[in-house]
Amino acid sequence: MWLWGYKMKHKKEKIAKTNALRQLDKQKILYIIHTYEWSEDKSGGLGAAEKLPELADRIFKTIVLKGKSKNLYVCVIHGEAHLDLKKVAKACGEKNIDLLPLSELEKETGYIRGGCSPVGMKKLFSTFFDKEVEKFDKIMVSAGRRGLQMEVETKKLIEVVKGNIVDLTMEEI
Repeated sequence: MWLWGYKMKHKKEKIAKTNALRQLDKQKILYIIHTYEWSEDKSGGLGAAEKLPELADRIFKTIVLKGKSKNLYVCVIHGEAHLDLKKVAKACGEKNIDLLPLSELEKETGYIRGGCSPVGMKKLFSTFFDKEVEKFDKIMVSAGRRGLQMEVETKKLIEVVKGNIVDLTMEEI
């Protein structure tokens, strides 16, 4: 773990900046970088949580969706949660919505599966955070590369992507 920000605090290892980190630096938003070994069989929020167990409760994943209108939307939900597509469609004002095909993810966002950050995409898409984020002063999301997570103040993260907080996930049974 290394503390970085718009001014590097500790220089333990050189980590190449991603678009997400550059955008936070530009806006002078502090963040903490956490690295872990990413694996194909344990990707997403659960994979990161397994590798960073002391931080698991604050790890959120980024999911990109496409509406019937062909507009793209970004949802940030807890790593263990599952999207409720009906709730997402309602929040987005769409009749139908589905996950963006993986084959389109990099072309549309600049990120790949397992390294998709809500910050620093090719365009600023409508972004929604699940209401679960309200429980945390800071959350962790991908920093734009597999195996790289950034811990950021929740309010600042939401501001930087002009996000909204809504109910996006399935109820636990």
